[in-house]
Amino acid sequence: MVVVNTTGDGRPGPAPAETLPAALSEALCAPVASVRLKAALRAGTDPDPRLVHSLVARCAVEPDFFVRDMLTWALCRMPVDVTVPRLLDELRGGGAQARSQALHTLSKIGDHRAWPAARAHLHDRDDDVARSAWRAAVALVPSGAEGALAVDLVAGLGRGDSEMQRSLSRALIGLGESVLPVLDRAKTSADARVRGHAAATEALYRDPDSAFAVSVEAAKRVAATGPEGT
Repeated sequence: MVVVNTTGDGRPGPAPAETLPAALSEALCAPVASVRLKAALRAGTDPDPRLVHSLVARCAVEPDFFVRDMLTWALCRMPVDVTVPRLLDELRGGGAQARSQALHTLSKIGDHRAWPAARAHLHDRDDDVARSAWRAAVALVPSGAEGALAVDLVAGLGRGDSEMQRSLSRALIGLGESVLPVLDRAKTSADARVRGHAAATEALYRDPDSAFAVSVEAAKRVAATGPEGT
């Protein structure tokens, strides 16, 4: 629980400044999710850089989606010169959830110092980390580097299940027109799965409301009538 003081008439007062970070750090590890959520909200409402380490550490193990979302919001409220280096450290040595959450938070902060780290994780062996890296890289890519990023991302076409493939397609679409020539080349791949995913991505680019899963299957059937199916 967060420690509070009392006023002269016995009413609760705010916790002393020197005890608040420790109290909130303890509350972030409480067994009840609602307590952790309130602690993260408090941390972001009154940002204290001393809490950055505890917030990042909690991101690495927090099982509740809504609490993780609040932790990210709280970190976005902290000074970037404290938060960004700590998150980059997490990318270098953290587990899968730690890396995924660090990338997600960096994409929300939008500090372009994180661009090289995001790009380095585009092909992470963990699907959640790779997915977070795709979104972060698109959010942080420097002007003029969109085409090169598209080439990097296209190397992941065909990876994973339909939801994973949709995530990559959305990331590619976020790069705008620079992705179209790269997709055109991918549609000539010897791998039917890559061709299908490239065609589905282009269809989604042309019509963002189209049914992605159906588009992938249709593109695979069309691909089967091409050079391999003749």
